[in-house]
Order: sequence, then C-alpha cells, then structure tokens
Amino acid sequence: MTNGISRRRVLGATGAVGLSALAGCLGGPSILERGTNDESTSMSGPPTADRSLPEEYTADELEAASLSGGPGQDGIPSIDEPQFASADDPPATLEADDPVFGVEMDGEAKAYPQYILVWHEIVNDVVGGEPVAVTYCPLTGTAQGFYRGESEFGVSGQLINSNLVMFDRGTETWWPQILAWGLNGPLEGAYLEEFQVTWTTWGRWREQYPETVVLTEETGHIRNYGDDPYGEYNPRSGYYDNENTLFTPLATDDQFPPKAVVIGMRNADGAMAVPKETLRDQLVIEGTVSDVPYVTVYDEALDTGYVYHNPATEAVEYDDGTFTVDGDEYDPDALPLEREIAFDAMWFAWFGYYPSTVVHE
Repeated sequence: MTNGISRRRVLGATGAVGLSALAGCLGGPSILERGTNDESTSMSGPPTADRSLPEEYTADELEAASLSGGPGQDGIPSIDEPQFASADDPPATLEADDPVFGVEMDGEAKAYPQYILVWHEIVNDVVGGEPVAVTYCPLTGTAQGFYRGESEFGVSGQLINSNLVMFDRGTETWWPQILAWGLNGPLEGAYLEEFQVTWTTWGRWREQYPETVVLTEETGHIRNYGDDPYGEYNPRSGYYDNENTLFTPLATDDQFPPKAVVIGMRNADGAMAVPKETLRDQLVIEGTVSDVPYVTVYDEALDTGYVYHNPATEAVEYDDGTFTVDGDEYDPDALPLEREIAFDAMWFAWFGYYPSTVVHE
C-alpha cells in the first residue's frame, strides 16, 4: 500500500520527473494485455447515452498512447462506502479555501474535498437517489460525474494523455475520464451518461448549499490526508503551480500555459474551451462551435462557469449582479437556454484530447 510519506520522499528526491513513477492514474496491465471473460461480460455495466462527442483519435491510437506503471488495477482504491459529515461539523483539516467538488441532485447537495480524492480519484456514491461516480484526475485537474447504475467504477492503473482511465466493475470496459468513451471491452464505442460537477471551494459551496454534507476521511483506507503528493492548491504549489507536464500530451498548443484552467465543453457540434481567468473578467463570453452559437456565463458565488446552447442568439447580459435574457433576470445557473455539461480542465489535457477545440475569449 502506497503511503503519503514514501510518495513525498520520491518527490523530494526526483522532482517533477519522479512523479511518473507514482502518478495516480498509472499502473497495471496494458489495455492490450487485459482481455475479458464470459463472467465479466454477463454482468451489468453503467448506463450509456445516445450521444455523439468529438472523436479525434482511433481506439488503436489511444491504446498505443496508454501508459502503465506504479499501482495496478484498484491499486489506487476507489471509495465505495463514503461517509459524510454535516456542514456544521466538517473534517478538521478542511479549510474554507480548499477545493471541493460539489454535486447537487434532486435537492441533495454533497461536497467531495480534493485533498481526499487525490488519494482515491473515484467515489462510488448515491446522490438524490441516483447511483453515481464522482471522479477526479490530479494530473489533468478534471472533476467529472457519471451515472453508474448497478455497477461501480475503479481506477484501472492506466493513463492516456496524462488522464485517468477508469474501468467499470460490471463489464471491465475501460473509460478515459475526459472522453467518457468506452475504449476497450464489451461497451467499446459507447458513451457514459454524465452530470455536472462543480469545482469550487468549501467556503463557497457551504455558503450556497448550507444543508450540504461533506465527504470525510473515514474512507476505510489509511492515507496521509491533507498531505497532497503532487503539491498544494491552498496555496497553489508543486505540480499544480508549474508548467511541467509529466508526460507528453497527445497534441500541444502554446496559446495558454499548459496548466491554465479552461472550462471545456464537447458535444455533437465539436469542442470548445473558455479560459477561466478571462471569464472571471468578462462575465459573459459568446462564440460558436460549427457555426452554432453558445454563451458562457460566470457564477461569482461558486467561481465557476456555465455553458449554454444559444441557437437563437438570445442577448445575454450582466447587470448589477444578475444576468438578463430578453429583459428578464436569471441566476447564472438557470438561464432559459439549454445548458451543456462543462468542467474545469488544464489546457494541455483538454487540447491534447481535442486539438480541434474552438477557444472563446
């Protein structure tokens, strides 16, 4: 069992390059070596969605880019029996400015601290009566949510484009997190059903959702919680605060620093990215994807952004703390437009998977 002390020693001795030996998304047999069996294919996998997302690489190209090393399959253990505390009694080490990944479904709100998920990457949970998986890849700064049905997700031990490759325990299909796409196995070529996960801070989330509960350190595993093996977010340091990537991305672009945070969205129209720092300044950013209009708005309360499909090019304006559409006022997360799934990502990781991405500034 890997522990925080040994990982810290490796970091101190080898610097950024040494992280490749312990990267949370690495380890285990290669995808080509894995194979399936009759028992696994007869089990129930996660629900899949009738959707179309950009596919800029073939399965063979992605398999060729996969890396293994460090912990093997389930060597980084998912949290399968999560325990929660109320907002009035959070973990003692959780500070107001610490990142959390917030989820609200059917009136139930939950927060998942980054400093806990950095050691586990996947939480199999139930929110609002729905079996879900909240997932996080430290190397790409991506927190995403997937419906899991009767199955559970685990950490495969593989990494593609520095990004976590999950597997579902029902069918043993492999799923690169950002792509949400079945790479190899009985569900190859299928897409997962996603839901919105908000990257914010504990103080912001608690203010907006005072009835929230928060994941605790009672995970069933012994880890140095609060001692992030990659650095720190509060304040930002280590891997999160330099321009070094541990592995060469699938594609590169120098329009932004590699780890600049963008809000990424992809659907049948294509892929788009909005620099988060620019959105903070401008509050409303418009653009098109394949000539289809979209608008992204900033939520100051949660320090996040929402992407809306805007085919009629409705005028969206910000005025004195509120957004107006056709003269009526709305909260940023409730515009009368179709909202898309979007999430924070490091630029190098987003562009690596989606080199045709359109940038809206």
